[in-house]
Amino acid sequence: MPAVDLRAARAALLARTPLVHCLTNTVVQAITANALLAAGAAPAMVDAPEEAGDFAAVASAVLVNVGTVHARTAEAMRLAARSAGAAGTPWVLDPVAVGGLVYRTELATELVGLRPTVVRGNASEVMALAGAGGGGRGVDSTDSTDDAAKAAAELAARTGGVVAVSGEVDLVTDGRRTVRVGGGSPLLTRTTGAGCALGALVGAYVAATGDPLTGAVAAHAHVAVAAERAARVASGPGTFAPAWLDALDAVDGAALTAADVR
Repeated sequence: MPAVDLRAARAALLARTPLVHCLTNTVVQAITANALLAAGAAPAMVDAPEEAGDFAAVASAVLVNVGTVHARTAEAMRLAARSAGAAGTPWVLDPVAVGGLVYRTELATELVGLRPTVVRGNASEVMALAGAGGGGRGVDSTDSTDDAAKAAAELAARTGGVVAVSGEVDLVTDGRRTVRVGGGSPLLTRTTGAGCALGALVGAYVAATGDPLTGAVAAHAHVAVAAERAARVASGPGTFAPAWLDALDAVDGAALTAADVR
């Protein structure tokens, strides 16, 4: 495993309070904003085409999530991605349900051409985006992270960035180095928005650390550790969601260092 200093990554996020510009789906805006705040970052939901490009240039990081995309937000995403690239701002592409629907698949493919810093999705989404089949059942994957490993490495090589594949064991690769993050809880898959919030946290950690691989690993470890803690006190999905937010706040560098990262 490549050296990844998770304690330093947590300290950097808390010290820098990165501002994450989220162009994300309407279902998860509140949980995404709350997850960023709980972890120590700052959210902004600026999705108008008239503002998205300008804001992306001054934000610490940008999240582009195509979950409930339409023509107006698609244009804002293009403008934000181009602006982030020109400004050197790290940006994360979350290709929600790509492979199953033509419009969003074409948009996500176009956005990949703008070289996202990190692509974060489930195995089916990553495989579809890489042109290796895939395409799950809506937002749910029908493939495993191991199924997507080769496609993820090839996609990372194409973008020059990092690809993170979420699953029972998460996989993070830059095309040369690969890190796996275990842990978490099945309740994450029964709570709306946890995966989308993870994309925003990836942006926050990448901005704080200046290292896409370290940042992506730290975000996945943070979410997994918080989920384990929340699951211990929750009685089901309804109590898990607020417990997870509390746990995101409580996770410190020592807890991340003890995470299942290999």
